[in-house]
Amino acid sequence: MSRTVRAGALAAVALLLAATTAACGDKEKGKEGAPGKAAVSASPGADGGEPPSLPAALTGQKPRWKECGAPAAALGSSARAPGARWQCATVEAPLDYADPDGDTLGIALIRARATDRGERIGSLLLNFGGPGNSGVASLPGWGTVFDDLNSRYDLVGFDPRGVAGSSGVVCRDSEAMEAAASRLDHTPDDAAEEKAFLADAKDFAAGCERRSGAVLPHVGTESAARDLDLLRAVLGDDKLHYLGFSYGTRLGAVYAHLFPQRVGRLVLDAVSDPSADDVRHARNQTTGFQRALDNYLADCAAQGTACPAGGDPAAGAEKIAGLLRRLDRDPLPASGGRELTESLARTGIVRALYTEQLWEQLTGALREAFEAGTGSRLLALADAYNDRDENGRYSSQSHSQRAISCADSADRMSLGEARELLPEFRELSPVFGEFLAWDLAGWCAGWPVREDAGRPEVSAEGADPILVIGTTGDPATPYEGARIMADGLGEGVGIHLTYEGEGHGAYSSGNACMKETVDAYFLDGEVPGDGTTCS
Repeated sequence: MSRTVRAGALAAVALLLAATTAACGDKEKGKEGAPGKAAVSASPGADGGEPPSLPAALTGQKPRWKECGAPAAALGSSARAPGARWQCATVEAPLDYADPDGDTLGIALIRARATDRGERIGSLLLNFGGPGNSGVASLPGWGTVFDDLNSRYDLVGFDPRGVAGSSGVVCRDSEAMEAAASRLDHTPDDAAEEKAFLADAKDFAAGCERRSGAVLPHVGTESAARDLDLLRAVLGDDKLHYLGFSYGTRLGAVYAHLFPQRVGRLVLDAVSDPSADDVRHARNQTTGFQRALDNYLADCAAQGTACPAGGDPAAGAEKIAGLLRRLDRDPLPASGGRELTESLARTGIVRALYTEQLWEQLTGALREAFEAGTGSRLLALADAYNDRDENGRYSSQSHSQRAISCADSADRMSLGEARELLPEFRELSPVFGEFLAWDLAGWCAGWPVREDAGRPEVSAEGADPILVIGTTGDPATPYEGARIMADGLGEGVGIHLTYEGEGHGAYSSGNACMKETVDAYFLDGEVPGDGTTCS
């Protein structure tokens, strides 16, 4: 799932899905093509020292924007025609901010220029979560969602360091990805399965080191936040205007902590709890996904006999848990000669819980599994979550996700420690608990880079107001984290907003109240009251 459960695959893919099927400072107008308008300097590090300043060769860059088509991965019914409004460029950043005169890596960008040039405010950078989601591929796929903001902002998507076009981490080929997805038991039942589970995790880590070892020590969120400040200056803005979803809320909050005086208009949507360590994140997500499943089952039960899980939500959850136990022993046949395993079925269910728009598909998939004894529809949902195309090719998003997550965490749990958590996590959720407990041991097992990073510092005294949005039915970043984030940013800085609804992310949910509130903040500088609620 995502490491915020593996804040990973779930968060990134589902946010893009929600968009393609459905995210203060001063008001002075910015001027395009004026890089270096504001100075770039690193903030003091954790030891109180001042990192070296960046050389003028980096701060004085002028992006060479060239017309480009929307990436093939982004094209769909909601995407604009290739070349209609997209421009691409690359900006060089230090590989290691402690050695700014050393090697560099390119940060890939895509933009749509503001349509009302006379009223242009500046650039609005967007991060779509993951970690590991490509902003270059994602932004065009959101169709018309950001059109109102695009009137006065250049919309800028970027691939964070270690992702896709920005020295993207690659760990294994599609054949190995397929083997792990289809044959590995992610909830091992005996010593042999535990051994295979741990061996696969270590093999993945070794593949990352072989293929992407040079970049692995430098893909953490603090380095990515410093990239944001470099991009801000190169794009010609005094302050950073930013919209981050899911993992993007962590990135935005770390930026605010490092550079509070350079915070412009920032919105954090689908907020990750900044106070949680890995175990608490797993507990949060276990609770969040079970809550979302319960909400789905209550809605399904209201349909009467049409609900394959029955009329009682609690019994429905146990029925689904029973299906997963049967699949652990006997996978169901699926299309293309493939099989639906326990792990793939759970992944398909998770995918559908990211947005209420997929509940109907989940109902059909469960009906197929319960009544027809086949698993093609749940498998299709799992494939979409896993970024697997019809030819069996996988993207590298999950590779980047793991690299960034493990760079950000010093936690390394053993199989024995994870095993001790199983009773508690099964109690929290009969469907998701066991997976999320084991995931704590497998995610960073054998990781070649050991960081001392802990929970992110998010206090941002002196920053302009930052909107912090939580959705009550959010499965991956449960609602409670938004209040913790708002409080952590500081009094008068974190403005807590609530969306009473389902899914991962409020701005793209279709809720008019939430969209109007966020747009008024970005376009007119109107800061809503702390505690504002939309339903």
